[in-house]
Amino acid sequence: MNEEKEGFAARAMAVEALNAILHHSLPYDEAVDDRSELDPRDRAFVSAILLTTLRHKEALDTLLSQFLAKPLPKKSGHAAAILLTAAAQLLYLDAPAYAVIDTAVTLAKRDRNAMHFAGLVNAVLRKVAADGKTGLAAIPPAVAPWLQARWQKAYGVDVARQLAAASLLQAPLDITVKSDPALWAERLGGTVLPTGTVRLEGSHAAVAELVGFADGEWWIQDASSAIPAKLLHDIAGKSLLDLCAAPGGKTLQLAAMGAAVTAVDASEKRLQRVTENLARTRLSATTVCADALNYSPAGAFDAVLLDAPCSATGTIRRHPDLPYLKSSRQIGELVTLQRNMLTRASAFVKPDGILIYCTCSLEAEEGIGQITKFLLKRPDFEIVPIVAGEAGLEAHMITGEGYFRSLPSMTIGASRGLDGFFAARLRHR
Repeated sequence: MNEEKEGFAARAMAVEALNAILHHSLPYDEAVDDRSELDPRDRAFVSAILLTTLRHKEALDTLLSQFLAKPLPKKSGHAAAILLTAAAQLLYLDAPAYAVIDTAVTLAKRDRNAMHFAGLVNAVLRKVAADGKTGLAAIPPAVAPWLQARWQKAYGVDVARQLAAASLLQAPLDITVKSDPALWAERLGGTVLPTGTVRLEGSHAAVAELVGFADGEWWIQDASSAIPAKLLHDIAGKSLLDLCAAPGGKTLQLAAMGAAVTAVDASEKRLQRVTENLARTRLSATTVCADALNYSPAGAFDAVLLDAPCSATGTIRRHPDLPYLKSSRQIGELVTLQRNMLTRASAFVKPDGILIYCTCSLEAEEGIGQITKFLLKRPDFEIVPIVAGEAGLEAHMITGEGYFRSLPSMTIGASRGLDGFFAARLRHR
């Protein structure tokens, strides 16, 4: 079987999945869920094509428009997805041009709405193969237009471009260890970040095959996501409520710190992952399946951590489909939900107790905006400022108000890149 036929099924599935994400708002995991008929190599190829296309879609769109006399009509079937995935293979994955173009033309011919554009697909992709990399070099990094516009307004043109460039990069593997980060960095061939996270750069074995995973010595958690729990410091023996707990990284941290943790999440399926991770790491916590807005505990807690549902725009490195699933309107809806959850969470904090509010969003209204409005309504809460050096944080990660704010473009120690995150620490006076 020749090379282009070997990769045909994977390329076809990548086209179908991309179309489902872009035109039917289907999340990446659901779009590629049914790959059981493919061998492991083809499944990996689907992921490589799809993730690369999503990461670089804006640049690819710009480049392809230079080779098209006019935009494709609405009724062109999968022609756009075929062009995008093929261009991604040619320009970023260095796939053989003949195999890529031949498969793309075949896919177009098999689609009744795209078949009329088979010749166009062939001609455009030949131009991409010949001149695409030169044209690509002149295109600045960008994310989806609606999100790029928001970042420019919030951070300015230069920082917005830096955010876009950083968001397009593949994230390293960050892990939180139960103890002795230096030892595990040595065993895994990683480095210890100033915050205590162990970072593995480049290629490595599958996560489940890495030493220490099966024994429960560590779990996957981005360096920025590990910060909120560390802001609670000495919580051994204290009661702690982890709201919206799944997938459970913070629950594991807090349990490892000796807290009596109650982990609450509205999704039974996601909460099951928390339970499984607790079992693997031999840590204990009480898990409760409940909506945070309706949850009614028997009493108050020494500390409450609310990792609120958000737009997750700080995690695009790991989830490049996000800009094509979210919108400014949805952010507005999330802001309302976060405000209600924050109000609810505050009711569970004992006097002199601590409330941590955090989101993995880069949007101001989901972070500092929420806290500003909350404090205006709740004078019985006050900011406990985060300071440089605390939890290993560097000064550029702390706002003037004393909040934690990370950006994907930031450095952390000698390493670059981490998820965008916001966290505020409040005390119930």
